[in-house]
Formats: sequence, structure tokens, C-alpha cells
Amino acid sequence: MISTLLAAALLMSAPADSAVVDSTVVLKDVTVSGNSSHNYQMRSTLSGLQISHSFMENNFAGSLMQTLESVPGVKAMNIGSGQSKPAIRGLGFNRMAVVEDGIKHEGQQWGDDHGLEIDQFAIDRAEVIKGPAALFYGSDAIGGVLSLYSNHIPIEKFEGSVQLFGRTNNEQLGVSAKVGGRLGNFFYRANATLINYADFQVPTDSIQYYSYFIKLKDRRLRNTAGRERDWSVMLGWDGYDFHTDLRLSSNWAKSGFFANAHGLEVRLSDIDYDKSRRDIDLPYQSVQHYKLLSHTLWKGDNVTLDANLAYQHNRREEHSEPVSHGYMPRPGDSLERRFSKSTATASVKAEWRLGEHHTLTTGASVEYQHNRRGGWGFIIPDFETLQCGAFASHKYTINEHWVLNAGMRYDHGRTHIHSYNDWYKTPVAPGDSVYMERSADQRRNFNSFTWSAGVNYNTGGWVLKANVGKSFRIPIPKELGADGINYHIFRYEKGQAHLDPEQSYQLDAGIHWSGKGLTVQVDPYLNYFPNYIYLNPTSDYVEGLQLYQYTQARVLRWGLEAQVNYEFTSHWSAEVKGEYLYARQRSGAKKGYTLPFSTPWSADATVKYSYSWRGNGFVSLNAHIVGDQNEIVPPEKPTPGYWTLNAQAGKHFDLGRCTLKVTLHADNLLNRRYYDHTSYYRLIDVPEPGRNFSLMIGVDF
Repeated sequence: MISTLLAAALLMSAPADSAVVDSTVVLKDVTVSGNSSHNYQMRSTLSGLQISHSFMENNFAGSLMQTLESVPGVKAMNIGSGQSKPAIRGLGFNRMAVVEDGIKHEGQQWGDDHGLEIDQFAIDRAEVIKGPAALFYGSDAIGGVLSLYSNHIPIEKFEGSVQLFGRTNNEQLGVSAKVGGRLGNFFYRANATLINYADFQVPTDSIQYYSYFIKLKDRRLRNTAGRERDWSVMLGWDGYDFHTDLRLSSNWAKSGFFANAHGLEVRLSDIDYDKSRRDIDLPYQSVQHYKLLSHTLWKGDNVTLDANLAYQHNRREEHSEPVSHGYMPRPGDSLERRFSKSTATASVKAEWRLGEHHTLTTGASVEYQHNRRGGWGFIIPDFETLQCGAFASHKYTINEHWVLNAGMRYDHGRTHIHSYNDWYKTPVAPGDSVYMERSADQRRNFNSFTWSAGVNYNTGGWVLKANVGKSFRIPIPKELGADGINYHIFRYEKGQAHLDPEQSYQLDAGIHWSGKGLTVQVDPYLNYFPNYIYLNPTSDYVEGLQLYQYTQARVLRWGLEAQVNYEFTSHWSAEVKGEYLYARQRSGAKKGYTLPFSTPWSADATVKYSYSWRGNGFVSLNAHIVGDQNEIVPPEKPTPGYWTLNAQAGKHFDLGRCTLKVTLHADNLLNRRYYDHTSYYRLIDVPEPGRNFSLMIGVDF
């Protein structure tokens, strides 16, 4: 396979006759360089990065978050072979907001074992906002925002693209097609994606789970195969001062859970997990997510109005072999858990241009969630939540060098958690048994006032920025009312009904410089939580699994991202980037320790060759280095550092009115065995996937 990669790289890297393409076009999608980047960085005092569609194509690595992982400060928390969850500066799940076309994506994002219900091939571009963004987005944006845009307006009467892609490690095969067109002011878009993948491979013959030795057939994690089907349709009207569109999307996925991770009863199972690498047997999960979005924009002489309406429905099911656990008798079917969640969202924003130097932005939003559970297993109860908020932000442009920003926001939230009792009886005394209560009925109200202020300074090649602010996050129902086994990540989770809203005070800074062929970017930050909420790993065990209890503690976090890009010539360029995060608990039972699953320091060094022989192309070689993680929360164990060698190659071929695009991505070329400290599979001695090649072939027409 290595020889195949080298041959492909040599084919794509034939000498260039002339330097038509800037060798850092792709890199500039995610760094602060050039005048356009200066303008973007002066828009906000928060650290932000724009990511183009070409960057996502050239860095295709499987899932959406694995593709974006090359952005400094962004981490993909991998779950199995086909899914991953986003994290910004070590904060993920409900501490960062994922926004699609202006609407916050709402699924079962509290779940650790499934990814985003978003079609990555429908995304036209993305933006990463690092740091507290609750001023504009409300709760859940305490750590940052990943904004995804799939609302590109076609300019031709008919245009589109078709992409074929695959990965070697899990034998993934997929196809995605997109079409669109414009007739006068009317436009339309449609896309569809199909993905199928097999059990993924790891560079080891066996693992250990609770002192049990488990042999792996062909070095594969049995029952980690999956399938995905996505589609969306958008209709719209785009005029000079008025725009409106309506978009309907569907995302369906089914994937298996690693059979040996779900419990040792697999040793007694009648299922032949090694019969086929593409079978999806018990245990498995299926997720169906529907989303209906409406976006309307009106531009006046001195005001712009923006309105968004959305309805989302997420249905997630977990199926397992029906076996008895503790006092629970053997269930009659395989439906362990079902979560059915509906979310209605409305938001409006107005931007007022008050003269040459002043811009006032105001807005309001409301969101209602309704979630119902089912199945014989329990982890979170039924709930309803209502959140509404309003904000105002003022931007004062003193001159071309100085920009000031300040704003405030008020939010109100209500959460109603329903009571739940087991469907079977548990003995509590000789001759006496009861239906144990897992969740009590509770109603909580939350109010929060947040603010933000910052300054930008631009001179020559320098952009300096600083922002200070307060953010908040309402406790989610899982944190308040969880009480059950999470087999897929090997622990028993228990909530706490009296948790307070999480608050955060953060100072962000940015030092960006661009000169002739050289770009330097340093983004330090300081973050203080008076009452950080997290799952504390205890030394207790419930029903054979380690007990994790939600708790709160004062937490101090600080860190930085740094990146340097240099163009040696019109063809050769190099990039060095790295990130570091320090976290320490200042109170509570684990005072003096870091936070569970804290990310270690990491660094990347990349050399790239770009050329323009019969179309644009590039070849790059990357070394990814991760340090030891000895900062742990007992009973966690340290994770040794590692490094991997990776490569990329891409080529565009002009075919008249069509463009052929070929991208090859190679991960872990040396097939090294290593562990990711943020991966839950690390707890059962499962290393990260071995050598993997990703190939994408696309045609734009």
C-alpha cells in the first residue's frame, strides 16, 4: 500500500512549468494571512478561523471532525470507525455549539458514543470561533462555536458535483452527489450521500478488558461496521435586498458497538461476530435526524434584518442482546434505549448602522425541547426545556486601526425532568421489594446575565486583539437526572439534581503577523470556572462498572495555539503549529488534579509542494506529535505520547466545463500503535486505528 501511495504522489507531483497558483492557498483558509484575513480578524475580538470548501476537500479524512482536526485548537473525539465529536480547546459536548446555517444543531449531543447528524458533503464552508460565544449563541457556546454553512447560492442554470470516496482501514465506500441551479431570482439545491463501512482495524492482536484477554480476529474490532444515508433539498429566492430559503434535510445512520466492550456476555452469545466484516449485529445504535430550516434576510439603507426558524426531530435507538442485569429479568426484546427529541427554534437579529463609526447589533432567540425515552434500559428521564434570551452588541470603529466591541445578554431557562421508576422490582428488605425510583420529578428555573468586551488593533502586518467576557451554560437533563449504566463507555453514570448553572470568565488574546512569505499566529487564553460541571470518576462500582458522579468544582484553565507558515518559493511551503492546555481543579474532592480526559500538548510539522502542471496540485508530508499525558484524575491512568507520519496529495484536472478533483490522504503511515487520551476505548486497552488511506475522486460540473 505504501508503494501505491508513493506512486500516486509521484504521478501528482510532476514538475510545474509555471507558478500560476499561490502555494499557500489551502493554508490561508485556516490562518490569518493576506488582506482578506486581516479584514476577517478585525470583524471580531474573538479568535476565529474561516475554512473554505477547498480546504475540506483537500483535507478529507473520513468524518467531518477528522477533516477539521488540522485546525489549531480543534479536536476530533473519535468513537469507532465512522464517527467523531467536536471539541474546541478541550471543551466538547454541550460546551460548544454546532450551528448549521444559523440554527444550533440539536440532537442527543450529550451522548459520548455517536457523532454529528450532519452530512459533511453538503457543507460549503465552515467557521470556527474559539472562546466564549454565549453573547450571540446563548447556553452551550461557553467553549466556542463551529458554524457550518450549506446555503451556497448557485450562479448557473444547472451545476453540481459527484464525489466517490473510500478508506482502507475500515473499507469505507461512499458516494455523494449535489445539484443546483438558478433561474432569475429563484434557486434550488439538492444533495444525497451514501456511506458503508466495515469493522475497523487496530495495530494489535488482542486487548485486555477487566483482566480478560480478548483475541481480535484479523486485528479488527468486531461489530464496528456502519451505514449512513443523508439527503437535503433547498428552495429559495435571492433578490437585491431580500433573500429567503427553505431547507429540509434527513440524516440516518446505523452503526455497531464493539461487541466485547458492551459486556462479557459476548462470550456466551450465539452471534457469530466474525462471520462478516460488514455485518451490524447486536449491540448497535440507529439515529434518524430530520431538520426543517427557514432563513429570511432583508437589507435596508441602514439596517439588516435576519430571521431563522427551525424544527428538528432526533430519534436514537440502542439495541442490545436481552440479558438480565442485577435484579432486572431478561427483557422480551432488544430495544435497550430510545430517545425521541423534538426541538423548535426561532431567532431574529438586526444590525443597525449608526453612522460611519458605529454599528449596533440586537437579537433575540427562543428554543423549546421535548424529549421522551423508551426501552428497558434507563440512563436519562423524560424532560422538557425552554430557553429564551436577548442581546445587544455595539461595535465602534474608531479608525482603520482601532475597533472596540462590547455587548450584553440576558437568558432565562426552564427545565422539567419527569420522575421514573424501574419496570421491575428490587428487594430492599426480607420479603419486601419495590419499583426503585431512578429519577424524581423536578422543575428548575435558570437566569443568567452575560457580557463581553474587546479591542482590535491593526497596523501594517500586525493584528492584535483581546477580549474579556462572562459566559454561562444551563445544566443539561443528563447532568441533573442520569442514573444508569452506559455500557458503550464502560461506566455507571449518576446525575445531581441541585447543580448550579455553569459560569465562565475568560480572557482571550491574539497576536497575528503577516509579512513577505511569513505568517505567525499566537492565540493565548485564560479561563476560570467558579462551578465547572463534570463526571467525576470515583473508586466505587455499581453493577460491575465504575461509578461516575456529576459534580462541580472551581477550575482554572489556560493555554494557547501557535502557528507559523513560511513560503520558501512559489512551490514550497512549510507549516509548524501546536497547542497546549493546562487545567486544574481548585476545589472539591479532586482538588489539585486536572480534569478527566484532558488533552495533552500536540504539535504538527508539515512540508508542502504545490504545482500547476496540467492543473493545480500539491503533495505534503506531515509529522503529528503528541506529548505524554501524566496529568490525570484518579483512577485514570497516564497515557504515553506518540507521533505519526502522514501524507497528502491532491490534483485538479481541467476538463473543459468540468473539473476532476483527486485527493489522497494517508494517516499513520508507519502503522504505529498508540492511544488517544480523550478516547473512551483507551479504557479497555483499544489503540487508535492503524494505517489508513482515504481517497476522494470528484467531478464538478
